[in-house]
Formats: sequence, structure tokens, C-alpha cells
Amino acid sequence: RNRTVLKALFMLTQLAFYALRPSFIKPLAPNKIIAFNLAVQLTYDFTLVYFYGPNTLLYLLLSTIICGGFHPTAGHFLSEHLEVVRGIETYSYYGRFNYVTYNVGYHNEHHDFPKVPWSRLPTVKLIAAEYYDTLPVCECWIGIIWDYVTNPKLGAYSRVKRMPKEHQLQQLNKSVAAAASAESDKKLR
Repeated sequence: RNRTVLKALFMLTQLAFYALRPSFIKPLAPNKIIAFNLAVQLTYDFTLVYFYGPNTLLYLLLSTIICGGFHPTAGHFLSEHLEVVRGIETYSYYGRFNYVTYNVGYHNEHHDFPKVPWSRLPTVKLIAAEYYDTLPVCECWIGIIWDYVTNPKLGAYSRVKRMPKEHQLQQLNKSVAAAASAESDKKLR
């Protein structure tokens, strides 16, 4: 079944998913800081509407949808964690869009060294080229958007989902037990 239209719709709304995801994954208990933040945002929005009319909020909303949807730099959302090569969950992009996106394309380097500032990530790649040059890369953010929308093999579930640590330990224990059982069966023969 072709899901191109649904994937295109997701591309237009993906920033909403990025913004709301933390609320579902690790929700924060309401507190004074969150209330203050919400009050500041609503005051800002009200001020914009009061002085410039409702079209200003519409403009900001549409700009967000366009920039987070099919805009070329929005390809980084997909290239960072879309599992294009089986078993590889994170990709870097070394193209020229890095100049205007604060090197967000250096994603593997960022994961390996999260405290290195964005301006130094290209240096990390140069210093450790023997590690990064062998990894698959995203050649083109526009291309990954096109592939995601048109390739039926890529979709919402083309991401590596990590299991909770307890589940990982259970799986490891089962694997060790199965290997030990197989070994003892081999010895009995």
C-alpha cells in the first residue's frame, strides 16, 4: 500500500511531533517555571496580535510548517535517525548546509562527544577520520526527504527503537542461557 500522501503529511507536521514528543516520553510535573514560561509565551503572542493583528501568528505558524516540512534544511530531522541502512541508526551529513545550520549535520560526532561545541564538530571528524570515514552518511538532505516520502520501504517505523535496560538484560540472559544449553547439548552428543 502506498503511503506517500501520509508521509508527506507527516513531513509537514514533523516539528509538532518533535515539540510534543518530550511531553509524552518524559512529562514534567507542572511547576512555577513551566507556568512562567507559558505566561511569557502567551503574553508575547497576545502582544503580537494586539499590535499587528492575527496574521502575524498565522505567518509564524506557516513559516514553522514550511521550514520544518519540505525545506531543504529540514532533511536533518530524517537524516539523523531514519534507519536507511539496517542496524545503523545515526548518520552524519557533511554538505554545505552545515554552514547555515550550526553543523547540525555532524550528528555522529555530536552523539560521540555531546559536550563539544557545534563550531568544533568538523575538527572532531578530522581528528578521528578513521572512525567516521567508514560510517554511512547522508549525502543530501533534500534526497533523504524525497526518499522518505516516495520509498515504500521507509516510513514511521524506520527508526531504531531502544528497549528499556531491564528488557535488554532479560534478552541477554535468554541468549546466554540458550547458548549454554546448546553447548551442553553438544557435549552430550
